[in-house]
Amino acid sequence: MAAADAAAAESADRFGLGWRPELAAGILAHLDRIDLIEVIADDYFDAARRDLGALRTLAAQVTVVLHGTSLGLASTVPVAPGRLDRMARVVEAVGAETWSEHLAFVRGGGIEIGHLAAPPRSEASVEGTCRNLARAAQIVGGAPIVENIATLVEPPASQLDEAVWIDRIVCGADVGLLLDLHNLYANAVNFGGDPQLLLRQMPLERVGLYI
Repeated sequence: MAAADAAAAESADRFGLGWRPELAAGILAHLDRIDLIEVIADDYFDAARRDLGALRTLAAQVTVVLHGTSLGLASTVPVAPGRLDRMARVVEAVGAETWSEHLAFVRGGGIEIGHLAAPPRSEASVEGTCRNLARAAQIVGGAPIVENIATLVEPPASQLDEAVWIDRIVCGADVGLLLDLHNLYANAVNFGGDPQLLLRQMPLERVGLYI
C-alpha cells in the first residue's frame, strides 16, 4: 500500500465493537462488516497462552485494540511497573494495533477504590500523569491513547478546567485522545455546562484513531 493510501485508511471512519464472550459467535460470523474490535486488556492480564493465542488469531483477521481500566495513570503517584509489565505482555502477545487507558486514578494509599476517579485537575496531576505516560510508553513499547472519564463530583482542589487539564496532558505527553462523547456530555450537563462548548474546547487535533 502506498503511503498516501495508508494515511487515507488511517484517517477513515471505522466501525467497531467491544469484545464480549456472549457476542463472540455473532462477531466472528460478521467480521467482514466490522473494522475494529476493542478488548478489555485487564481481562487477559493473567490469561493462559491458549487464550492469548486466540486473541492473536482474532487480531490476524480484524484490527484489535486493547483498552485498560486499572492502571490509574492520572496520578501524582508512579504507576507500579508490575502493572505495566502485565499490559506489555498482553500487547505483545496479541499484536494489537494500539492500546488505551483512562485519565483516572483507581487506588490511593494502597487501597483499591473500585472506580475510575478524577484526580484534582492541577499542575501537579498533569506532571504526574505525563510521567506515568512516559513510563508506560517505555515499558509497554508505546504510549496509550488516553480517554476522558465521567465524574460524579468536581475534583476538589482543582486549579484547571477539564478541557485545559486534558489538553496539558495530551500535549505534554504527546499522546492521542480517545474522546468519549458520552462522558463529555455527562460532565457538561451534570455541572451546568454546554456540551457543545466543552467539545470545542477539547484538543480535537489529538483525537486518536478510534473513538
